[in-house]
Amino acid sequence: MDLETAFAEISRGAEEILLQDELKEKLKSGKKLRIKAGFDPTAPDLHLGHTVLINKMKTFQDLGHEVIFLIGDFTGMIGDPTGKNVTRKPLTREDVLANAETYKEQVFKILDPAKTTVAFNSEWMEKLGTAGMIKLAARQTVARMLERDDFKKRYANGQAIAIHEFLYPLVQGWDSVALEADVELGGTDQRFNLLMGRELQKDERQKPQTVLMMPLLEGTDGVQKMSKSLGNYIGITDAPNDMFGKVMSISDDLMWRYYELLSAKTLDDIAALKEEVVGGRNPRDIKIEFAKEMIARFHSEADAEAAHQDFIKRFQKNALPDEIPEVTVTIEGESTFITNLLKEAGLVASTSEAMRMIKQGAVKLNGEDKVTDTKLEVTKGSCEIYQVGKRKFAKVTVN
Repeated sequence: MDLETAFAEISRGAEEILLQDELKEKLKSGKKLRIKAGFDPTAPDLHLGHTVLINKMKTFQDLGHEVIFLIGDFTGMIGDPTGKNVTRKPLTREDVLANAETYKEQVFKILDPAKTTVAFNSEWMEKLGTAGMIKLAARQTVARMLERDDFKKRYANGQAIAIHEFLYPLVQGWDSVALEADVELGGTDQRFNLLMGRELQKDERQKPQTVLMMPLLEGTDGVQKMSKSLGNYIGITDAPNDMFGKVMSISDDLMWRYYELLSAKTLDDIAALKEEVVGGRNPRDIKIEFAKEMIARFHSEADAEAAHQDFIKRFQKNALPDEIPEVTVTIEGESTFITNLLKEAGLVASTSEAMRMIKQGAVKLNGEDKVTDTKLEVTKGSCEIYQVGKRKFAKVTVN
């Protein structure tokens, strides 16, 4: 692949490259570059937001470069302070190692295991020892650390900053030294940490790494970045039907961002799809293609087709799913408000959410009738199928 084509593939979807000319020179050299991306195993499951970086690693891998999937088993025990307004609770060694094992299984759904180096930063950080850590800490000042946006905000608001949190960007930077990284990938919220790697490499008389920052993928709500804690994520281990439903819930505008950052389709192919929509094709059909691509990647082609057919059956034909969980709700008295029933049945988190979903017309009874009355009373002895939103169903018996 010629230089300009390779650079176009590498820079696809990137928010910023520091520095572009450096990266072009490295690519022009013909050298097999060492590409580093670090992941702290703070939770057992990855979601599509994580795969934005993993997809970019795959691009470098396909171009013949050495990809290093760095598991931050050492930094994971510190806790990345990025974007946090409180000190993160450090994980135990056991938690980190257990999560790391699941990470390895999941990333190889995208990366070629035969061409991927998996590294753990405890390997060199434990060898560094206490004296080495003190010397590393001596390379930066508190004033420099407070230039970091999240630290600056916390300091200004009188919120606590633990001393060990200052170590995190230093350790991440030292990872680049230990690996002699040519390129480091990270999200836009990692800018401070990524540039720390360049600084420390210069101190060690290494050629500084190029930094490629990818945008943070918005979750299904289209507003905040994808996060399990916010409930707006699409997990790569989600069941095929759940993954399909979640993808179909994103807005038509956000769909194109998912395509650019996550799809294997070329930019020309995506541009052609946009033209089809302009020409009258339903965006829903384009979204279905994306949902099937993601399910095929993380499950199988057969699972993708089955999820599609289930979606048609449930949502396009207003049919109920074959398997509906059965729930028994015990009440005091002879009746209860539907808002309480939906909460007790586990279909909503609160009665206020139940009221909101009813007002939005998102609650159905037996797959047909929309519930419109938030004060509707359900009597003891009833047994009905309730649907909340597109994916939550329960056959509820009231005792």
